[in-house]
Amino acid sequence: MRRAAVLLGALAIFLPGAGQATLVEETRILAIGDFGVGGASQRDLGAAVRRFEARNRAQVLLALGDNDYTENPAAFRSNWDESFGWARRSGLGVAGVLGNHDVRVDGGRYEFARLGMRGRYYSVRLREVQLFLLDSNDVDDAQTAWLARSLTQSTARWKLAAFHHPAFTCGKYGSHPGVLRRWVPLFQRHGVRLVLSGHDHSYQRFAPRRGVRYVVHGAGSAFSYPLATCPAGYPRRIRARREQGFLYLAVRPDRLEGWAVRVDGRRTDHFVIPG
Repeated sequence: MRRAAVLLGALAIFLPGAGQATLVEETRILAIGDFGVGGASQRDLGAAVRRFEARNRAQVLLALGDNDYTENPAAFRSNWDESFGWARRSGLGVAGVLGNHDVRVDGGRYEFARLGMRGRYYSVRLREVQLFLLDSNDVDDAQTAWLARSLTQSTARWKLAAFHHPAFTCGKYGSHPGVLRRWVPLFQRHGVRLVLSGHDHSYQRFAPRRGVRYVVHGAGSAFSYPLATCPAGYPRRIRARREQGFLYLAVRPDRLEGWAVRVDGRRTDHFVIPG
């Protein structure tokens, strides 16, 4: 029963007001990237997310790609069930996007059922939050047209996008040319407030670029990549860390708050996006 309100897409919390309680709707999202190594490392991450979520209820567990490095459907299913099978059993919704390792077998379709994916790209509406979940492995015409149309039609107060290959990152990898050329202008034009990606095994948070903030969190794996100096023309990188962990987002009508969280539960970064 504790998940009844959650399945409708928001938590109701009470804050003290002038002599009475005020009802505030809050949507909470946990995001994990590049975690699909299997074994103890993935199980440890799953246990850490479970402990955190028990104290900080969420509606959705969002997988940011490279959900399976084994490239073996049976191993993926077993690893997911051992690490994150608790999520759906407890009523926590699951959504995901595909990384470069995920598409090497059957285009990643074997992951769809476990990750609640309706296709390569799709959207999820959580009250005033709409997630646009994209496949950056192929920034093709059909997907870009769908994204432009869906962003135009969206009435959500908060628009968030998620896909695997970052628009901006300063580490082992650089910007994804297709994302930068075709999707970033759409995010700017249609009021996307936050873009989440993985791929680089680190945590990086950038200053807003034309109203859009970019966060990279590919640190679900315990194996991190070195950080590098950002190229000229990038938005300013505000925070960068090499640590295994995950993201936690809490969205209210008037603001979005985000935290980077280590596997030991310590919150190592915090940011606020005003509504």
